[in-house]
Amino acid sequence: MPVKQIFAIANVRIPVKRKKTLDLVKVNSIAEDMLENGQVTPIYLRTGKAGGYVLVEGFHRLEALRALGESKVEGYLVHARLH
Repeated sequence: MPVKQIFAIANVRIPVKRKKTLDLVKVNSIAEDMLENGQVTPIYLRTGKAGGYVLVEGFHRLEALRALGESKVEGYLVHARLH
């Protein structure tokens, strides 16, 4: 079972394909909820090849935190799945 950790948002890279799925309405809705309740659901990251981390799941949550001016995010470090 992965352990929840704190990661610097600046160290998280978002894959190009994932960036194309950004929905600003959804980001704003999540940001409003986070103002009231904080970050409830952690994101999932994997270690990047060039250092830092690569986002696996939680793009809109990450962008909501960024929009709120946060510098850290709660997440799980997971291993990449081999296909």
